[in-house]
Amino acid sequence: MNEDVFNMSLRKFLKQVGVTSQRAIEVAVREAAAQGRIKGKGPLKARMTLTIDSIGLRHEVEEEIEVG
Repeated sequence: MNEDVFNMSLRKFLKQVGVTSQRAIEVAVREAAAQGRIKGKGPLKARMTLTIDSIGLRHEVEEEIEVG
């Protein structure tokens, strides 16, 4: 395994995940707010699941997103 190639490819993947996920969340939250589906200033519970089937990886991150 070439560590440099792996590291660069992994960083590219994570950047893509971060950018596209942020856009998707922003759009969904704005639409929900416009439709009155977000009440108050409470946090939104979020969960992200990363899977790589070929190596048996399943990683979940749960966090609250404040919409204040």
